[in-house]
Amino acid sequence: MPGILVAFIGMLVFALGYRYYSRFVAEKIFRLDPNYVTPAHRYKDGIDFVPTNKFVLWGHHFTSVAGAAPILGPAIAVYWGWLPAFLWVILGTVFAAGVHDFGTLVLSVRNKGQSVGTLAHRLVGQRAKILFLFIILILVLMVNAVFAWVISNLFISYPASVLPVFIQIPLAIWIGYAVYKRNKKMLLPSILALAIMYLTAVVASKVDFLQIDLVQYMGGEGGSGLFGLGAVSTAFLIWIVILMVYVYIASTLPVWKLLQPRDFINSHQLVVGLGILYLGLLFTNPEMTAPITNENPDTPWLPLLFITIACGAISGFHGLVSSGTSSKQLNKETDARFVGYAGAVGEGVLALVSIIAVATFFTSTDEFMATYASFSDANAVGLGTFVEGAAGLAGGLAIPPDIAVTIVSIIVVSFAATTLDTSVRLMRYIIAELGIEYRLPALTKTHVATTIAVVSSAALVLLPEGPKGFGSGGYQLWPLFGTANQLLAVISLMLIAVWLKRLGRNYAVVIIPMVFVMFMTLYAMIQQVLFEWSWMGSAPNTLLFIFGAIILIFALWIIITAFSVLTKKEENSLEI
Repeated sequence: MPGILVAFIGMLVFALGYRYYSRFVAEKIFRLDPNYVTPAHRYKDGIDFVPTNKFVLWGHHFTSVAGAAPILGPAIAVYWGWLPAFLWVILGTVFAAGVHDFGTLVLSVRNKGQSVGTLAHRLVGQRAKILFLFIILILVLMVNAVFAWVISNLFISYPASVLPVFIQIPLAIWIGYAVYKRNKKMLLPSILALAIMYLTAVVASKVDFLQIDLVQYMGGEGGSGLFGLGAVSTAFLIWIVILMVYVYIASTLPVWKLLQPRDFINSHQLVVGLGILYLGLLFTNPEMTAPITNENPDTPWLPLLFITIACGAISGFHGLVSSGTSSKQLNKETDARFVGYAGAVGEGVLALVSIIAVATFFTSTDEFMATYASFSDANAVGLGTFVEGAAGLAGGLAIPPDIAVTIVSIIVVSFAATTLDTSVRLMRYIIAELGIEYRLPALTKTHVATTIAVVSSAALVLLPEGPKGFGSGGYQLWPLFGTANQLLAVISLMLIAVWLKRLGRNYAVVIIPMVFVMFMTLYAMIQQVLFEWSWMGSAPNTLLFIFGAIILIFALWIIITAFSVLTKKEENSLEI
């Protein structure tokens, strides 16, 4: 089947979902009020609560949630065939992710911009709040470790992407001051910044001197580095340290200084990048050489497909962004449909092109099967295959292969970095909430909480030993990331359902995707924790077993408690 036909069908479903289904949810279920005073206005402080144009906020929201996961997950899941991955992405986006992201945003806006963790207390109870906060804390810690690992490896593999990515930082700060201090428009400066980034990418791809290749500086892959490490391990360590310093600064700055303008640049980068890939797809018109379904997988698709593709179909992390940062910047309540639901659709579009880029990259089905010979192989080659496959699509616009590879890697790194510093900011909020809960005032201090977040994230990615040698933490955590992410989505959907029930509204649009995702995720997690990672499993892993067991027990506790609350007739003091 032609790749362009797959893209057309997917885009049509997304468009219909936003046009009709999201409108139904907005008008009949959430009943958005254009006159409602949002927390951005009610608690305006110029730091976290900042009324923001919906297009700018969409850029922040989308790029915060669209990290490497909606690219990596689908690129791996194609192992089971492109059709199962395709169906889960389009249907999951329309009926699960859109409702989840939209719903958590509205729920938070209607309750003082509070996070879903805090709202668990008001909706389900004090114990549920504490358990939920710890689940969220573990999840964002894993997000930090996984995404830092991804970015560092991309910098090592594609050194021409380093300079363009770092040039974005001063450009974003300049835009922030121009917009919020001099009342300038953000559109033209952000487009100019993106043009400078891509011009730098073109030059860096052709000029070796501008490629920040730390491995080559130390004599190549066989060279020696610091602390008795090899060149590659030393380069990885250096990039992790640099990333942690960056996210410390970025996550403590007011949102208008770096986060919003950088995310707005990245939203244009999304449009440009996806435009390049989809136009390239149109001109090259490649066939889907990956099999429609894999008839003999070594790992069954049920239930792993639904946790391998988390971001891009539904993701609990999105609810943290919706309720953690986006709800504090929403200008009008009616903007929530565009920011929340369309943000989920944007990620679905990204996941769709990831599937197509991988499924059309190989010259034949046999070549695909040789590369994706096992699920383990798919995990190892997925991200690199996407970068090369996407560069091949860009070649349809006569973009030279080396430049195309650099641009694609810049897109992946930019989105991953945006998610990383948003996640560290969210982790700071959670640590502060726990500090309030346990009467530890030091944890409520911005720099104390941020230091804990950054140091623990760096330790998690660097210290565990594993198959990738030094810094295997992020690689090992990927399988758990998907299950934890989906369990968080289940809990968030349950909170929305409780809220809607207490308002006397139909909550079927929330309960149906919640039950489906809950079944698949618990099935997968029990299978992994008990029969793979434990001492009696096929692949014992202490790190994954401990994290997985904690998350599973806490999640089951919250789900049982929430179900009991859902069946009661009690009312709660929630805003309508």
